[in-house]
Amino acid sequence: MLPTTSVGARSQGNGALSPRDAARHTAGAKRHKYLRRLLHVRHMDFEFALWQMLYLFTSPQRVYRNFHYRKQTKDQWARDDPAFLVLLSVWLCVSTVGFGFVLDMGFFETIKLLLWVVFIDCVGVGLLIATLMWFISNKYLVKQQNRDYDVEWGYAFDVHLNAFYPLLVILHFIQLFFINYVIIPNSVIGYFVGNTLWLIAIGYYIYVTFLGYSGCSPRSTCLKEHSFTRASLLLLFQHCLF
Repeated sequence: MLPTTSVGARSQGNGALSPRDAARHTAGAKRHKYLRRLLHVRHMDFEFALWQMLYLFTSPQRVYRNFHYRKQTKDQWARDDPAFLVLLSVWLCVSTVGFGFVLDMGFFETIKLLLWVVFIDCVGVGLLIATLMWFISNKYLVKQQNRDYDVEWGYAFDVHLNAFYPLLVILHFIQLFFINYVIIPNSVIGYFVGNTLWLIAIGYYIYVTFLGYSGCSPRSTCLKEHSFTRASLLLLFQHCLF
């Protein structure tokens, strides 16, 4: 099931939304609530964010199952708690400092690397991918082509963050243990280890991104019949590799 926002769904049954309830479900209201919680550390659930980071490696389906629960209880797919983003930012800083230490980089070089990783690799590329997938999803994958059913842009960006975190850990943490003694000497084993880590990281990114847009509900009616399946994605991934 492709995650969508259905404004008109609540108008069936008990009547239309009141002006106050409708205002609470606008994109601007959700964004304001998210940014407001960003300034209040005590309002963030860091324990749950750590749980999500753990299960993005072991069982990402459980993470996206929680997105379904949020839609049912709060009527939105995107995260309303910035704790995951805060912890991801902390991990970006720590891993970049470790990267600079292992490669014996200077202070300013480490700062430049940190700015590149945050604003280019994570935010810049994330904005591009999220916007592209948001447009493709609403244009070609959503079955009900009207304003009452659309994929939230915030959810598309959350999918990118979910997929980016395992990639970051693999390339900015696990790879550190192999750089000086295995990868940098330019041996055959070094090429193999380095390329294998990149392959695993990119595979994680593609898989977690696919889970985000495919959903887990067998009762889905949101996607068109010609949308991607797991088998077609696997064939496409194999074609890109070989």
